[in-house]
Amino acid sequence: MSLAIIDSLPTDWSMPLALILFIITYVGLLFLSKYRAYVALGSALIYIILGYLPINEIFSAIDWNVIMMIAGTMGLVAIFIESKMPALLADKIIEKSPNLKVAIIALSVFAAVISAFVDNVATVLMVAPIAITISRKLKISPVPAIIAIAIGSNLEGAATLVGDTTSILLGSANDMNFFDFFFYEGKPGLFFIVQLGLVAATAVLFVIFRKQKEQVSITEMTVVTDYVPTYLMLGVIVCLIIASFIPGTPRNINGYICMALMVIGIIYRIIRTNSLKAVVKVAKEIDFFTLFLLAGLFMVIQSISNAGVITAIANGIASISGGNVFVIYTIIVFLSVILSAFIDNIPYVATMLKVIAGIAVTVGLDNPTVLFFGLLIGATLGGNMTPIGASANITGIGILRKEGYEVKPWTFMKIGIPYTLAAVLTGYIMVWIIFG
Repeated sequence: MSLAIIDSLPTDWSMPLALILFIITYVGLLFLSKYRAYVALGSALIYIILGYLPINEIFSAIDWNVIMMIAGTMGLVAIFIESKMPALLADKIIEKSPNLKVAIIALSVFAAVISAFVDNVATVLMVAPIAITISRKLKISPVPAIIAIAIGSNLEGAATLVGDTTSILLGSANDMNFFDFFFYEGKPGLFFIVQLGLVAATAVLFVIFRKQKEQVSITEMTVVTDYVPTYLMLGVIVCLIIASFIPGTPRNINGYICMALMVIGIIYRIIRTNSLKAVVKVAKEIDFFTLFLLAGLFMVIQSISNAGVITAIANGIASISGGNVFVIYTIIVFLSVILSAFIDNIPYVATMLKVIAGIAVTVGLDNPTVLFFGLLIGATLGGNMTPIGASANITGIGILRKEGYEVKPWTFMKIGIPYTLAAVLTGYIMVWIIFG
């Protein structure tokens, strides 16, 4: 069933009109960041009215596995943060750090490790207060430390299925389970590739912070009295791994797992506090704005796919590259790095996943894994180049602004650019060596 207004237009107008609407949508997403969800949903409605997306395809166009995984993980993270376990772990790291240089780098690596399993923004919110406390004690600027924490959290987002929205998008599109990020097709997966990138990027931080030799210490260790949220976070990981070994599981099994454990966490908090406020508190921490944004994007992308736009873009990239897979791979990685430095990588990745599937068909590539992994490496890590390239960066800058520090773009970029290049080049080389 379709409203089919496009049926009254000349055939030659169908695809160009869909592309023009998509470009307008993307411009709106770029410049109207506070209203992105409304832009995406409004655009989806226009496509539906025009007939690009039949009404009976609306529900199936939305990837509910992605929506449920993100919502469930956000809810669990809220409960996990409230337990103060992340703050305790950070305190212990600082306790073992001999000077400020090691402390900053340790916090950055800690943020990276945590963000492999927890949302990047939540990671920054958990770890940044530790850096602020240290900076106040030493009467120094917290800007470099917060930047290092933000870019560290972004890097590891590509390491696991639940590390970032882009990873969840890739996992769903490529039918990957949690275990596939560690070993895929019998080879080391993205997790190990990202760790090599982390090693290279951390080496860059040692050079950048080589002069930060002030002594640091923790005067009061955070106290954790509730370990159940930690067990629930670990439970998500364990259940996702177990599900990856069970044949014939439902397509949305990962989403069901995340939602189920979030509900268990909420029930636990209700019983523990003897209050329904836990429901409200968790609900407030779920970013419904992002969920509506994704729902709208899924419908928009299905619409332009129906119009043939995705196929046309795929054919264009294949034509420019002459059908050479290495050239296509290189274009995808570095185009993703450049674009993700200035635009949100969620709509970009959501669109490019469809484009890559089209490219694979065009050039006769039976297994496009190398292109999918190259996309994630470029798009996830590219956001570290600028202060507006990723939500974690924007969050970090916001924290600093509240503390009275205005961060200039170049201040961020002189740390972010070398860090990004080290991580991306390592990932670029390793993905091609392993999967090329």
